[in-house]
Amino acid sequence: MTNFLIKTLANAGALAVAIWLIGDITLSGGSSGEKTLTLVVVALIFGVVNFVVKPIVKLFSLPLLILTLGLFTLVINALMLMLTSWLADKLDLSFHVEGFWTAVLGGLIISLVSWALNMALPDRD
Repeated sequence: MTNFLIKTLANAGALAVAIWLIGDITLSGGSSGEKTLTLVVVALIFGVVNFVVKPIVKLFSLPLLILTLGLFTLVINALMLMLTSWLADKLDLSFHVEGFWTAVLGGLIISLVSWALNMALPDRD
């Protein structure tokens, strides 16, 4: 359970960095507390999307992954971020990603920051 919380907080931190760096990824809302709660819920959605949908998409796109030597992963990460934005919109959360290329850049930033945070944070079960 602790590991799940740490990974969710790392995702939330990575999403916060992407929101901070990229103007077309927005998290609007009221107070700082509401934004933080929304960010954690979006991080949970992002984690579920990456846990459930991403492996299926990777399996079906395996030939493209091999052909592009893994660079197609950037497109998959962008699609997962756009799916998270769509789900957040359906749940009336104030998180939005504007456009595919914004999602590609955001997915790259989120991947790098999440990797760095997961390396720095303890890994407990």
